[in-house]
Amino acid sequence: MASSDELIKYITERVVHYMDTPREVRRKSKVKEAWSTRWFGMIPLSMTLWKEEVTSKRKHKKK
Repeated sequence: MASSDELIKYITERVVHYMDTPREVRRKSKVKEAWSTRWFGMIPLSMTLWKEEVTSKRKHKKK
C-alpha cells in the first residue's frame, strides 16, 4: 500500500483540481444513467434488442 505521504498528496491534488474547475464544467461532466441500467446492467438493453429482432422477423414472415 502507498505510504501516507503519497496518499495525502494524491488526495490534495484531486481536491485542488476539483476546486479549480468551474461549477458549470463539473455539472456538464455528470452523466445520469437510466434507472434500469443502474439496477440491472445491460440486461434491459439486450432484452429490448432481442424483442425487436423477434418482432421484425415475424413481420417479414407475414409478408
